[in-house]
Amino acid sequence: MRVLVPLAEGVEELEAVTVIDVLRRGGIEVVSAALGSEREVGGSRGVTLLADTVWDAVNPATFDAITLPGGGQGTENLAADSRVIAAVKAFAAAGKYVTAICAAPTVLAKAGVLNGRRATCYPACAEALGEAYDQAPVIADGSFITSQGPGTAMLFALVLVQHFAGDETARKVADGLLTTF
Repeated sequence: MRVLVPLAEGVEELEAVTVIDVLRRGGIEVVSAALGSEREVGGSRGVTLLADTVWDAVNPATFDAITLPGGGQGTENLAADSRVIAAVKAFAAAGKYVTAICAAPTVLAKAGVLNGRRATCYPACAEALGEAYDQAPVIADGSFITSQGPGTAMLFALVLVQHFAGDETARKVADGLLTTF
């Protein structure tokens, strides 16, 4: 299982780092890719993240899942990037995992891939999801998994591990983190 995590300027640091860390603890290969020409990405709270690579150096088709971290400005930058929109559409069309947290599920709505699906997001962004919106902290609808925000990032990441590596691995990761799952 290979997971692509695009990092845009203004990304919500807690969501990006939690997802990357927890997935790696679950033995899942994660590649974070900065959308710009440099690996450094400025987060929404002033923390600079260092991506594994830049987007233009990866081939999204070689991944099994894409995970979009949120953050207001980060989400706007994801939504404005045609490469991200094309990747989301391609992953959805191929039946691959498409996952997003916080405001980032609005990128899925913009890409037109939520039709007939349930999804959640940061409550202030709910209108953008239209009929797809559900208020649960994490929603798994087939290969689409979404979550509400920073406070649900750990649960979101563990649900991803559950889907990508199984129940036992998710429980072991949760136990090691001293959290419940």
